[in-house]
Amino acid sequence: MLTLKRVWGLMRGSRRMYLFAILSELCAVIFSLIIPVIIKVTVDSVLGDEPMDLPGALVSFLQSAGGVDFLAANLWLCGAAALAVTLLQGVSIYLRGRLAATASENIACDIKDKLYDHLQKLPYEYHVKAQTGDLIQRCTSDVDTVRRFLAAQVIELARTIFVVALSVSVMLSVNVPLSLLSFMCIPIMLIISYRFFLSISRSFLKADEKEGELSTVLQESLSGVRVVRAFGRQKFETEKFGEKNTEYRDLCMVLMKLLARFWSSTDIVCYGQMGLVLVVGTIMAVKGQITLGGLILFNTYVGMFTWPIRNIGRILSDMGKMRVSLDRIYEILHTPPEQDTPGAGRSPLEGAIEFDNVYFEYQRGMPVLKGMSFTVRPGETIAVLGATGSGKSTLMHVLLRLYDYTGSIKINGVELRNIEKRWLREKIGIVLQDPFLYSRTIKRNIKMANFKASDPEIYEAAVTAAVHDVIEGFEKGYETIIGERGVTLSGGQRQRVAIARTVIKDSAILIFDDSLSAVDTETDARIRAALKERRENVTTFIISQRITTLMEADRIFVLEDGRLADVGTHEDLVARDGLYSRIWNIQNMLEFDFETEEGTG
Repeated sequence: MLTLKRVWGLMRGSRRMYLFAILSELCAVIFSLIIPVIIKVTVDSVLGDEPMDLPGALVSFLQSAGGVDFLAANLWLCGAAALAVTLLQGVSIYLRGRLAATASENIACDIKDKLYDHLQKLPYEYHVKAQTGDLIQRCTSDVDTVRRFLAAQVIELARTIFVVALSVSVMLSVNVPLSLLSFMCIPIMLIISYRFFLSISRSFLKADEKEGELSTVLQESLSGVRVVRAFGRQKFETEKFGEKNTEYRDLCMVLMKLLARFWSSTDIVCYGQMGLVLVVGTIMAVKGQITLGGLILFNTYVGMFTWPIRNIGRILSDMGKMRVSLDRIYEILHTPPEQDTPGAGRSPLEGAIEFDNVYFEYQRGMPVLKGMSFTVRPGETIAVLGATGSGKSTLMHVLLRLYDYTGSIKINGVELRNIEKRWLREKIGIVLQDPFLYSRTIKRNIKMANFKASDPEIYEAAVTAAVHDVIEGFEKGYETIIGERGVTLSGGQRQRVAIARTVIKDSAILIFDDSLSAVDTETDARIRAALKERRENVTTFIISQRITTLMEADRIFVLEDGRLADVGTHEDLVARDGLYSRIWNIQNMLEFDFETEEGTG
């Protein structure tokens, strides 16, 4: 019932089109059933001497046109009538197919739009845990499975009902004993079809999930092709893909075996039923219990309703696949989207930032931030230093409300929970260590943060990021199309393009999450100097392990094990015996050794 309810819901907006498609199918079935009647009347009444077994009005019409003698003298009229009905049947089938295909394509398009829109609204934590290949599988293959069912099997089910109902009523009016014999296969076919439906549903779910895993392996391998090449892991990746591909192949083989068993068993039942009707019907015709035209009609009708009943197995098979796909689709659609706190508004973000006893944990009982408390003044530049896992990036993720927290975070005295998340993120610019660039032009990538930006503004942002001259050196300049994820650019170039993209946003708060790690110290200094000129009244966080990047900040926060271990200026922290001074001494020593080696070399 749940599946039918979902299908009915999906049809919203296309129900009228489906209604006309079903009516067209009804017309096609009626026309297909009329043709054997025309043949029966021709054989029994026109060529033979049996009375016409037709509705009274139709008999009266034929009598007024000249009756049986006229038809016998103009036998071509019977053929013309059969041809005309066949043409009408063809038109009805065309309309049915076109209407059903159009409706199913519209529904598939709507599902994809809903999925994509909903995925954009899901929490950051959902996307961190989800497999990209599996999500792609659900948005493409699973949607196509639903589309195929709606395009073919819904109408096929209606056709089966119409054919059985109408043909059974005609057959019973011709000969009851032979009709009952003809219906013997129906319960057998239904039992076989139902058992097949149960088996195919379980097997298809396993195959569909395995295809999602296969897509994930392929997506990860192609996205990380440079890493694979760099470490010579082509063989390993090939073997991993081959293993998943073999598992998927084996599950598909199970599906093929189930289908083979179903079709072979139903073939035996169908052909046996048709043979039985033909043998018994022939005996009855010899004994005069049924006319020759009636026997022809019976054999035609048995074939017409036997195969649709046989096709119920296929309908149920596709319904099982569709149900699995719908469950996987609705698993996404029923995942609650990211929500704002009731009453959240759009507060100015130019004021002070206050963290008061902030805790956060990814896993229960394993806190990453442990009572973080500090205040940042408007326009202040804060540098953040800490070992891996100390909570540097998590601190920024919490500030962006990518994750919820316990404690209090305020901007302008307004609790962060009371600020709309979208508004908050529009006003905060962040550059990640490994920025994501799209396979578009460089100009398009920079403008993604501000589509209204003019060319001079784009160039100014690129100058600030120390990447303008690099871009101008490309053959097509800002119209250069970069590869997927910016693969055609170096690591430093990608970071600088990402910085330009963030700078053009004109944010109230800027976050640089180790986003200068791939550039040399000279370029690093140029970017920081340019940013300093632009960021009047802009609060800036700079996360880095490079002391030269941090030393000019107004204050430096040193994190250790999720806590704020030390705060001060560069001079203050160097003078103390702590983590900062130790890292400073180590980096100075390495730089001295490097310069010494260059001098002696």
